[in-house]
Amino acid sequence: MLMKDYGQEVWNFAYSIVKNQSMADDITQDVFLQVFRHVTSFRRESSIKTWLLKITRNISYNYRKAAFFRRVFLVERIDRTEYSVSAEQTYFDKEATNDIWRYVFKLPVKSREILILHAKYQLSILEIAQVLGIPQGTVRSRLFEARKKMNVLLGEAYSYETIRS
Repeated sequence: MLMKDYGQEVWNFAYSIVKNQSMADDITQDVFLQVFRHVTSFRRESSIKTWLLKITRNISYNYRKAAFFRRVFLVERIDRTEYSVSAEQTYFDKEATNDIWRYVFKLPVKSREILILHAKYQLSILEIAQVLGIPQGTVRSRLFEARKKMNVLLGEAYSYETIRS
């Protein structure tokens, strides 16, 4: 049930850290193996989602440190939840989304993961602090800096605040 409910989110977060599809597949499998082995250690101090994302982050960083890690820049099609009325609008929306994700992937990992946890997973500052194992004040300052960096990268055409919706 956890895999069905959270599998895609775990994979997406792993991918955002390692930027490699097959590694994200392996990490996702490892996350759920770890969860299965250690489900009794879940203390319910956070949500299941927060716990899974923390495990995902730890395993992803372990993969990044491994000797076989290859840096690959892949941006996949991001599914949009809104309905577009024309093929042209769908194309432009997809291109804009891909452009934004390209800029997100240009950020340093610390900035990238803060933005993804905040914007994509809509975690609170407290939940992000729990996932990353850092103080809430650090989350706030990293989020502020990540937003500044995105605004610089995107220029005046886009801004992070309008993208988050």
